[in-house]
Amino acid sequence: MEKYISNSRQETEKIAFSFAESLKGGEVVAFKGGLGMGKTCFTRGLAKGLGYEGEVTSPTFALINEYLGGRLNVYHFDMYRIDSWEDLYSSGFFEYIEENGIVAVEWSENIENALPENTVFVEIKSLDEEKREIIIYKKGENI
Repeated sequence: MEKYISNSRQETEKIAFSFAESLKGGEVVAFKGGLGMGKTCFTRGLAKGLGYEGEVTSPTFALINEYLGGRLNVYHFDMYRIDSWEDLYSSGFFEYIEENGIVAVEWSENIENALPENTVFVEIKSLDEEKREIIIYKKGENI
């Protein structure tokens, strides 16, 4: 388990950029944290840390955004509106976790029972307007 304090969006991106170095491919990165906590911001730093040079945006309306061409591809899901196994299967989630890229999942709480053993959780908590506590841990690890 690793804990960080971020005082800005830029710091959150830097934490994620550094975290990306530890990824080997095939991991699921599952975010926990409410609206506006910095999940997309973290994903932006993650994608940049893996060498992606394009724009990273929230997949709220698309359900999934693909960031291709870096050291590892990033498949960025928003599971906010997923509320059944049928929805999850139709999203392509299970196919993407076989791609050996990184699957980044916002609103992972909605699919917690479907997350594989190699899942790494990134929990983001608000400490004030800009300040965030970021806790990174593996599935099954006590925090």
